[in-house]
Amino acid sequence: MKVVIVGAGIVGASAAYVLAKQGTEVVLVDREDQGQATAAGAGIVSPWISHRSEDADWYRLASAGARYYHRLVSQLSEDGEVDFGFSRVGALAVSRDTEELDRIEAQAYTRKTEAPEIGDITRMKPGEANRHFPPLDRDLGAVHITGAARVDGHLLRESLKRAARKHGVQVRKGDAQPEMADSRMFGVRVHDEKIEADAVVAASGAWASQMLEPLGVKVPVAPQRGQIMHLQLLGDIDTSRWPVVLPTGSHYMLAFDDSRVVVGATREDDTGFDYRITAGGMAEVLNEALAVAPGLADSTVYETRIGFRPVTRDLLPLLGTAPQLSGLVMATGLGPSGLTMGPYVGSLAASLALGESPALDLAPYDPLRNPE
Repeated sequence: MKVVIVGAGIVGASAAYVLAKQGTEVVLVDREDQGQATAAGAGIVSPWISHRSEDADWYRLASAGARYYHRLVSQLSEDGEVDFGFSRVGALAVSRDTEELDRIEAQAYTRKTEAPEIGDITRMKPGEANRHFPPLDRDLGAVHITGAARVDGHLLRESLKRAARKHGVQVRKGDAQPEMADSRMFGVRVHDEKIEADAVVAASGAWASQMLEPLGVKVPVAPQRGQIMHLQLLGDIDTSRWPVVLPTGSHYMLAFDDSRVVVGATREDDTGFDYRITAGGMAEVLNEALAVAPGLADSTVYETRIGFRPVTRDLLPLLGTAPQLSGLVMATGLGPSGLTMGPYVGSLAASLALGESPALDLAPYDPLRNPE
């Protein structure tokens, strides 16, 4: 069995790793486009208290994705990986509205009945939360959960690729042109090289339409630009255990181990692949961050990253096959949830490529659906 995976983001790299560990011959191809969401992303694994958890189809996949990390981290460790960018640091859902915090706390306890990995749940009064994340406004109350985690998308992807190579995966740089005949995929062409395969996994993120439309397959996915800022704190501050901070809006902040805080991110539709840092985007990111954590005001702007999230109109992923084109698996459209569910989605795509029944009902994520 041989599989070609197009796209070496978090989904593609995960699929390659899973397949290779099972003895499948795998070629992983990537163009290395500017703005790949995985490379830019700072992921948060905390679906249980997300405002999106009311969407049952989203929550089913996201919670399974969060649970999958335990197995993935164990497997990567067994393969000698130590720097995979995943750390279970907990999360603070913060607000000045006590009724909103009541709702989040109740939701957390409800979710814990079927998801014990959420960990301990603690309500914090104003003045308590910033003991865990010192730049926070002291007027903010919080709900703290210990099971949440942060993910450095770049580090995790590179770790998956290294581990996949150890199991024989070939990684190629180039533009993979799909090859088909008689309604069946039989590989791709990269430059002048024809790579034959029994299955092709399209995991090309926001660029999926460019790959699939020449095959007559139309998928409802488009790029959403995200601008994310990294701030360097003054002094040598140990931020390694600072929790993720989740205000009630769509923005967030988290810390990495090197006195660096990541704040973001914009969600800009209809930008195409416009790879620019904009004044409006930076103003939005900083204003949202400083409203929640005024203690960041004197930090240094270290860098700004741009990523193009693959989004669908109904904000659900595209995961499945195309009945009219045998041998094609599609796995994209994870939007802002890419690092929450991406590794798990990659494992499901691997099952589909092998012709196996996946561990989850994929009907809600049919890539050929017509979302309203």
